[in-house]
Amino acid sequence: MALSTAFALHKIPSILHSTSTPPSLSNSNPHQRYTFFNTINNNSIRGSKPRKMSQFLTRAIGSTPNNLVGPLSGAKDLLLSNPATWKTAVLANVVIFVLGSPILMSGLSLSGIAAAFLLGSLTWRAFGSSGFLLVATYFVIGTMATKAKMAQKEAQGIAEKRKGRRGPGSVIGSSAAGCVCAFLSIYGVGGKMLSQLWQLGFVASFCTKLSDTVSSEIGKAFGKTTYLVTTFKVVPRGTEGAVSFEGTFAGLVASILLALVGYLLGQINGTEAALCVIASQLANLGESVIGASIQDKAGFRWLNNDAVNVINISMGTILAVLMQQIIT
Repeated sequence: MALSTAFALHKIPSILHSTSTPPSLSNSNPHQRYTFFNTINNNSIRGSKPRKMSQFLTRAIGSTPNNLVGPLSGAKDLLLSNPATWKTAVLANVVIFVLGSPILMSGLSLSGIAAAFLLGSLTWRAFGSSGFLLVATYFVIGTMATKAKMAQKEAQGIAEKRKGRRGPGSVIGSSAAGCVCAFLSIYGVGGKMLSQLWQLGFVASFCTKLSDTVSSEIGKAFGKTTYLVTTFKVVPRGTEGAVSFEGTFAGLVASILLALVGYLLGQINGTEAALCVIASQLANLGESVIGASIQDKAGFRWLNNDAVNVINISMGTILAVLMQQIIT
């Protein structure tokens, strides 16, 4: 094929010269005639089939590999831009959600993933990649705790629905306070003076929710004795408002871990990390009281788990912000 193509290309100039010379150029000088035929010859070569893979790729993508460096570098700069924009936030989340889809599918329903995408984009826009990493850490630890001894929980009827895959109601309820802090930060409410408060509230909200999730799921999986927080009466695992030593300790460790992540990512300082832990434990105690006393009781049927989640993380967020204002 290559030999026949080369032979045909070699013969083109002579064929064109003998049979296809345009009348307008028949009497022109040799230099003009050479330029015309050389142009046709080059065009013919460009129209031939590529003989090398590099030629094929160059035609397929319309540029050489070196020319792709610019766009890829631009995409990288876009992702790392500071401050973040909505464009960078959405682009980053598309990439991360595609790459991390197996992990997301294990912990969220399809509608839950859609809600998480909105949360992730909002978080990246408000607090950049560090805020996103904090939420990602919360998700991974919370999912691991939820999956612990799933078969046992299902047999006892106390497991989360869909084998622990959370839906949009859970995602929104768990992130409501954090989303409020994110919007306050994006629109600069209070200026620079209050910007750190919104970041503190954001971290505190997820410390509170992670502590609640881990204490509940570990308590249901490993709790030996479960007490009703209002009366200290021994009750079955999974009872609303019940606590166990194992679950409470695990929830405390989880809040410390996430507060440490926030500190290492530069979102909060050491004192604020301690406040996040304290606020999360106080809020979880308050949630247990609500669960034991009024949740699902007559007149409070609307107070389901998602509603209690909103109250819980809101308490943790507000307590952390108030304590920070008191000590400074």
